[in-house]
Amino acid sequence: MRKWIFVLLSFTLCASSLAVTNLTTLNEHGIGQWQAKEFSGKSIYTVGEYKGQMALKAISQNSASGLVLEKKIDLLNTPYLSWGWLVEKKLSNLDEITKNGDDFIARIYVVIDGGFFIWNTRSLNYVWSSNQAKDAVWDNAFAGSSVKMLAVRGIDSQSGVWYQEKRNVYDDLIATFGDKGSDKANRKAYQYIDIIAIMTDTDNCGRDAESYYGDVIFSDL
Repeated sequence: MRKWIFVLLSFTLCASSLAVTNLTTLNEHGIGQWQAKEFSGKSIYTVGEYKGQMALKAISQNSASGLVLEKKIDLLNTPYLSWGWLVEKKLSNLDEITKNGDDFIARIYVVIDGGFFIWNTRSLNYVWSSNQAKDAVWDNAFAGSSVKMLAVRGIDSQSGVWYQEKRNVYDDLIATFGDKGSDKANRKAYQYIDIIAIMTDTDNCGRDAESYYGDVIFSDL
């Protein structure tokens, strides 16, 4: 539970928005902009070439730590989030909807920081689920409805294969947290995200995972 308390409460804002924003370039400068955040043990993140492309390698051994970038993104200008990922080791027989199973071989998530109005803080997690069906959505077992889990990849996805993803984050926020009833109300609620994070974690189940991430990019197309 500590990981979600930290993510939802402890960040400040940093304003920036571009038509195309490459958040990880996977070179000596790119990943250095991200901060390591440890929740329960330390997952290991290193950059190198893997199966034909530069990648951020993530190894979790009964641990939960991630890489976090505080960056304000205007989703009306750049709503599309694109990235690549590959997993080599899944977490079989794990119920990710429960607290004991709240672990993911790969995830990229965004946070809307509510500031002093903590009840307005929201986090949408794009996860590679070991056991849920692709496109499944559920509330986080620890944080409840303020954190939504969306299985971009699911139980039938293959290990050892690069997948390229593209999501309209603005539309996904409306779909998962609810339409506010008008374009104006939706813009007020969902136009900006304040934090982007990457995490591979296995602290609840106490097992190992190995995953790889490609560049993370926001764009207008």
